[in-house]
Amino acid sequence: VQLQASGGGLVQAGESLRLSCAASGSPFSINYMGWFRQAPGKERELVAAITSGGMTNYANSAKDRFTISMDNAKNTVYLQMSGLKSEDTAVYYCNTDNRKRLYTPGDYWGKGTQVTVSS
Repeated sequence: VQLQASGGGLVQAGESLRLSCAASGSPFSINYMGWFRQAPGKERELVAAITSGGMTNYANSAKDRFTISMDNAKNTVYLQMSGLKSEDTAVYYCNTDNRKRLYTPGDYWGKGTQVTVSS
């Protein structure tokens, strides 16, 4: 399974970004996609996850600011981020699996896209 993420960049605090990640080459149905992030010196953490049925889970830091959505037909997940803060600066990784999950990562990772928020 290949995951291609895009949409990262450098923004100022308070601005918005939209990340996209498309899955290809999967021999199974994609039943979950999620976003994790890793800041320098910190562990990778869940940002948001969504199942193919539309169930979602957000980290407390992402609630009310980020929205995850999924286009099942395109095997593509989106993360709309608004009100960005400097602490959102990290490499954002796309994740997927054939199993439905909302709290722990699946087996497949994308390469990551850098999000930098300047204050």
